[in-house]
Formats: sequence, structure tokens, C-alpha cells
Amino acid sequence: MLKNALLPDGRVADISLADGRIIHVGTTLRADRTIDCTGLLCLPGAVDMHVHMRGGETQGYKEDWTSGSQSALAGGVTTVVDQPNTIPPLTGAGAFQERVAEATRDAYCRFGINGYVSEQSDITGLWEAGALAFGETFAAASSYGDAVSPDELAQVFSGIAELGALVTLHCEEVLSGDDTSLAAHAALRPEEGETTCMEMVAAQFPPGLSAHFCHLSSPLSAEAALMALPASYEVMPHHLFLSIEEHGTVPDGYCKVNPPVRHEATRKALWEMWDAIPVIASDHAPHSIEEKSQSFSAVPSGIPGVETMVPLLLAQVYQGRIALSSLLEKVVYTPAHLLGIPISTLLPGAPADLALYPRQKTETITEDMLHSRAGWTPYEGMQGVFPCITCVGGHLSYRRNEFSRRDDLWIPGRGYKCSQVE
Repeated sequence: MLKNALLPDGRVADISLADGRIIHVGTTLRADRTIDCTGLLCLPGAVDMHVHMRGGETQGYKEDWTSGSQSALAGGVTTVVDQPNTIPPLTGAGAFQERVAEATRDAYCRFGINGYVSEQSDITGLWEAGALAFGETFAAASSYGDAVSPDELAQVFSGIAELGALVTLHCEEVLSGDDTSLAAHAALRPEEGETTCMEMVAAQFPPGLSAHFCHLSSPLSAEAALMALPASYEVMPHHLFLSIEEHGTVPDGYCKVNPPVRHEATRKALWEMWDAIPVIASDHAPHSIEEKSQSFSAVPSGIPGVETMVPLLLAQVYQGRIALSSLLEKVVYTPAHLLGIPISTLLPGAPADLALYPRQKTETITEDMLHSRAGWTPYEGMQGVFPCITCVGGHLSYRRNEFSRRDDLWIPGRGYKCSQVE
């Protein structure tokens, strides 16, 4: 039982947990174990629907399921959705099952895994193997992801629509030129090109397709997403907190990402439309310090962010910039709804996935306080609010830098037909 926890609605209550679920919120019930949560704010565990956990034989030095999922828990994230542009990509049931087996062995938080979208992909086989969704689908090339042509998109979209599955989309236009700085990188992947690509992709949508645009970087892109309704979209913390002109003292290469960080005016304009943004996700995509410290043109795109996503935004709540209710909509309720997975609501019967944060207390983010194998962060020196405790299915999975695993963390998609992961 969690005693004297502050709830999002302002009440202080005891939360009783049993068999992986919340069974009572209110007065004290008998419990085998009680944790005093006086002074702590209890929030539902966040769902990060866009992460790249790396791992495998070739990328484990950047991140693996152990370090990545521990980072998630230390940031209040209890469910992550891994993207399939792995090495090799998850184009068929065999590769997908191997990825699930790796995560099942090593992960500390709940996880879903998406299927890769290409002309070579076995969409039905991936769906039946347990893919939670499809994509991110690359309409423009990015790190470990090849662009899919419009004709291929139209064909694959039809198959995904028939299954009733969700497809997620990476939309950019990539121009030729010298990629020598943050400003140059942004110019080669312009806001207008992002929007043009989204419009091209939306033109291929068959009736009934459920679509979600990944990591939109500007209000221009968000407006284009609204034109493609019923598509949803997500915005990343790095597009809200970093810009070409303002990114603290970290090297420029640490902020290289696709789509790029934009100019300060665009970043501020994105904040102004906060209430209209349906989902915040991290696009957690770690690279090593050595890789991110090369000359800018050689630096791979990607930022670690699963551990800092909620803490950065909760600090904004504490500072009065955004409402706590709107944050929970964007990092808990809407992503879970889009993915069709159980939602932690802090109500009796809901999954006991939750995190407890210090009240009104922020701390300065430093690379040495984080758990990603990457070993760096672009948010060095910014303020965050990190949880003291994170529970997954009622299990005390994280408490003050100590982690504990539980079983049955995989969340398969609705098409899952396999009896076991081989």
C-alpha cells in the first residue's frame, strides 16, 4: 500500500495494490507492506510510444534493453514502444520474435514492439507475431531507416488498414548540401519539406487507416496533421526545449536529430500550441559520446530522452507554465488509447503502473544522474522533477536508483496469434 500520496486532483489518499492492479483509493486497508508517500505526488506511469532501445549484436554499446528500460523507470515511464528500424530491421515474424525474446529477457518496464514497414515486410505475419503497431514508417531516410516510396506506401497502407492496425509515420524532405551545423541541418530538412511530405503521405491513406505522425517539429507541421484527420501526431521534448540558438553549453552535435531542432522562434511557437498537441513522446535514440563528438557532418542523428521526458515537463507544471491534467493527457491517456493498451488511471481496477515524485521540488539535470548507456544528455543544466519510486503492475520496480524486475512485461498487439515467443 502507498500511504498518504498526493493525487493529481489534490486529494491525499492511500492507494492499495493487489494482483497488479489498484484495488482501493481512499482510507487505509490492511496491507502486507506499506510505503509512506508523505510529500510525494502520485501520477500514472507514462507511456512513451516512440523509443529506439538499440541492443542486439551491433548496437548494445549505445543502449540495451536493461539500460534503456531502467532509464524509462527512473523517468516515470512504465511502458515503452520500440521502433523496428533495428539492425536487421523487423520485417518478418522471425526477426520480430527474436526482438521480443531479447526484451523479455532484459527489460525492466512494460514494452511493445512495432513492425517495420517496407515493400519486403510481412505485414500480416508481423501482426500475428504481436506487433503493437507499424512504423515509424520512413517516408524520408533517417538513421537506420530507408525511405519508402509513395507506391510502396499505398500498397502497405491498404494491408495495415485491413488489419485495423495503427501506422506511425516519419515525414521529411531531405535536400542536398553540406551538413556542417545545426542551422545547415535544419535547412537541409526544412519545416516546409516536412509538411510537403506529410501531405504526400496523407494522399496515400486508404479509407479507415489509423495513422499517427511522428516527431513533428513546428506548428506548420502540426497544422498539416490536422488537415490529415483522423490522423494523430506527437511532439518531442527536444523540439520544445532545444533550438539552434538556445541549447545550453552542450556541443552542437548533441542536438543533431531528425527532424532537426528549429530556430528559437519556431520553438516558442510550438509551446504556444501546447494545448492542441495530442501526444508527447521522446524519440529516445541514443548514440555514444564518441559518435556525437565527431565533426558535425559525421555525427549520427538522435538524442537520448526517455528518462528526461516527464521530468522536464513536470518541472514546467511546477513552474505554472502548463497544467498537470494536460501533461497526463499527452504522456499517459492519449498514447495508451491510440495503441489500444490498458490505461493507468489511478482508479480501482486500473493497472498499478505509477510513479511518485517530490512535490514542488526540481533538480538540475546532469549526465551523471541518468541511466542511459549513452552517458550524455542535451538537457544538461535544465530543471527536472524525477520520481523517487516507480511501480509496474504493483511491483516496486524502481526506488532511489535501485531496480527490480518482474515478469510478463511484453504488451503484444491485438493481432497476436502465437502461443509463445520462440
